[in-house]
Amino acid sequence: MFRATFALLVSLGLLNAASPFDSEIALWRQQREEALKAPDGWLTVSGLFWLKEGENRAGSDPASEILMPQGRAPKRVGFFDLDKGRVTFRIAHEAHVLLNNKTVREAQLKPDVDKLQMGDFTLFVIQRSGKYAIRMRDLHSKMRDEFKVLHWYPANPAYRVTAKFTSYEKAHTVAIPNILGMTEMMQSPGYATFDLQGHSYRLDPVLEDNQLFFIFKDLTAGKTTYGAGRFLHADLPKEGKVTIDFNKAYNPPCAFTEFATCPLPPKQNRLPIKIEAGELKYGDH
Repeated sequence: MFRATFALLVSLGLLNAASPFDSEIALWRQQREEALKAPDGWLTVSGLFWLKEGENRAGSDPASEILMPQGRAPKRVGFFDLDKGRVTFRIAHEAHVLLNNKTVREAQLKPDVDKLQMGDFTLFVIQRSGKYAIRMRDLHSKMRDEFKVLHWYPANPAYRVTAKFTSYEKAHTVAIPNILGMTEMMQSPGYATFDLQGHSYRLDPVLEDNQLFFIFKDLTAGKTTYGAGRFLHADLPKEGKVTIDFNKAYNPPCAFTEFATCPLPPKQNRLPIKIEAGELKYGDH
């Protein structure tokens, strides 16, 4: 009777159950992978085309500035007209395109907001350092079709730290370089200081989606983690404190696609320590 009950408890997972910490990290990692594989995830990004002033042709015609795969898109989908920072799309006669799920013939496009959809493809405008580009998503991109799984360091509560957060009295911006050699000025609300492995460190976040966004690099970079650095989000500080959980550090989009414009860690966020927590490098990246 005892053995049968014990076996039942084990099969139901009621013995040796994961701790709340382990369960939280496991769920976060599952959501991270699902977001990556989603139709609007980074694995679908398959093109980045910088616009010139005037007319930019889109389609599978080899002469197109926005070149789409032959056999899967019309020779001419439409035209992206750039006029002093304004991007207007005009559809070609042979194409059927939706703008934000509605049929469109011509429209001015807002960067990162308006989405043009045609079959498996989504096209939208991005802006970086005053330059404009069309980013393309493909539901059947090679990276998405061939994706396997992410790999991680074992979850370790020692890498969840409570940091002191020092807010700036006035608006403060920091220069954030990106992988294309551009520099973006981004708003920073303050800086975090914390102790780890007997030493004190500092990280400067920027604001993103009402969260603190840390772009950092440590001594695992290029060895077990992505060479250019990793990303980490944290809730806004409360009472001068912020929780930084390196178990939730993850690879930037550039680890998966060459068509991203990833920000790079500023000098002050290059830590002279191994942060053996979070996401490991993907494939050969």
